[in-house]
Amino acid sequence: MNDRRSAAFALAAWLATGNLPAGGVPDTPSRAFVQELLYVSIRRLATLRRVLGRFVRKWPKGEMEALLYTGAAQLLFMDGVPEFAAVNETVEAAKAGGNAGVVRAVNGILRNLARNLDSVRGEIASWPLEDRESYPRALVRRWKSRYGEAGAEAMAKRHNEPAATYLAYPPGAPESFVRLERGVKVADVPGFAEGKFIVQDPGAFLPVRVLDPRPGDLILDACAAPGGKTVQMCWRGAGVVACEVNPKRMKRLKENLARTRSGARTAGSFAEAAAFAPGGYGKILVDAPCSNTGVLGRRVDARWNWSERKLEQLATLQREILDSAARMLAPGGLLVYSTCSNEPEENSLQARRFLSEHPGFALEREEESVPFESGFDGSYAAAFRKAAAPGTALEGERV
Repeated sequence: MNDRRSAAFALAAWLATGNLPAGGVPDTPSRAFVQELLYVSIRRLATLRRVLGRFVRKWPKGEMEALLYTGAAQLLFMDGVPEFAAVNETVEAAKAGGNAGVVRAVNGILRNLARNLDSVRGEIASWPLEDRESYPRALVRRWKSRYGEAGAEAMAKRHNEPAATYLAYPPGAPESFVRLERGVKVADVPGFAEGKFIVQDPGAFLPVRVLDPRPGDLILDACAAPGGKTVQMCWRGAGVVACEVNPKRMKRLKENLARTRSGARTAGSFAEAAAFAPGGYGKILVDAPCSNTGVLGRRVDARWNWSERKLEQLATLQREILDSAARMLAPGGLLVYSTCSNEPEENSLQARRFLSEHPGFALEREEESVPFESGFDGSYAAAFRKAAAPGTALEGERV
């Protein structure tokens, strides 16, 4: 299948269902290009739609819509693709569909756009940030209120960059994190099959660093899949019970734990996890489900799934998980709550709510990775210490 057609096919499926396939695009020699084209088209969807609106009389749907998005994405946002190739190859992709009307329309619209690229780029530069960089207006408004105009623009641009892939290695390795060269498959890196490393952005390591796992600790990883943080804790000598309630995510968790030979035990519910530590866990990590606003460059469709209503729903879910996990912590133990979000409702405000409703806990530490400042994925971590039982200095049950 023509590479442009592969990308357009995947994009059309996403536009129709709202779901990106878990495995991404087919594993072919040109997979990297197809995936980049798909991801750029999704990230830049709002900008592309506004641009294409200048050149179409009636908005298309299905195959033609996806072909126009991918063609315009190449012309406007993929500098390595020559203009003639962007147009000609996308037209060839349209021909494979067998609809002469679609072919004529795609050819005419993309050639018209190509002739007017300079004026279109000048027009885009004058648009509001949310249209220029392609984000929901409400999300950009929130960034401006927290980071100012310059910070909001820096955040938007950061999340529109292709996400880097980092390999994380255990303590004692020459480097903790190594950035993978673009185009190199993770499975082709020496040591993959032997579990010598995991794929993890340095920003995602933040909550593990805050938790400070040590040999002898018994730790509950309360929302463990896909398992990167579990592995990091095991690498540091801790005994870990990895809890995951979603069966599909549990399958992936077990696969990663098996590949890395971590030795972590798994549990499919908090009740099952509680059985491993009748006296409570000395340390608990709650890496809660969140809106993913810290990883919008990596989760390319997350910006279009975001809304303030969903943010409220997620904050409620996080509260329930955090409160349940707190009941499983031993006196004197440490509870770390984390997200891959940069939204206050999921982070600092959630932490303040927890403290106000749990007077037996105290905030020990709070850190946040803001992508345009740290250069890594966005993340947040807050560490809460539970009061020790009277007359004891208990630090939690040991393995």
